[in-house]
Amino acid sequence: MAEKEAVRTEEAPAPFQGAPYSQAIRAGGLVFVSGQVALTPGAGEPAGTDVGEQTEQVFANLRAILEAAGSSLDRVVKTTVYLRSLDDFPAMNDVYRRHAGEVPPARATVEVSALPAGALVEIDAIALA
Repeated sequence: MAEKEAVRTEEAPAPFQGAPYSQAIRAGGLVFVSGQVALTPGAGEPAGTDVGEQTEQVFANLRAILEAAGSSLDRVVKTTVYLRSLDDFPAMNDVYRRHAGEVPPARATVEVSALPAGALVEIDAIALA
């Protein structure tokens, strides 16, 4: 059985309200990053008031966690995007496109009724270690 290792960095928010999950898990040559919202380390409110600003912070969090795991945004193979409103898809997608790299990962995007801290967007990721 493959070992798993928790990834932790102070450059991204800690698990939301002390919930029992890791920022990421490295296992079997992959990094599984928990869903990130637009919180900055130590903040309780999302950074930014619109989905574009929040998506930028989400990618900053993803980048910090992936780098702590020895990976990068360029090595992401799959993401799931959760939006409070699919009306925000174009604005989120504009930011996403800038961070997705030359070979964008596979992606699913879904609308949800609510996200932690009143966030407008959440993204999780799977990357090569």
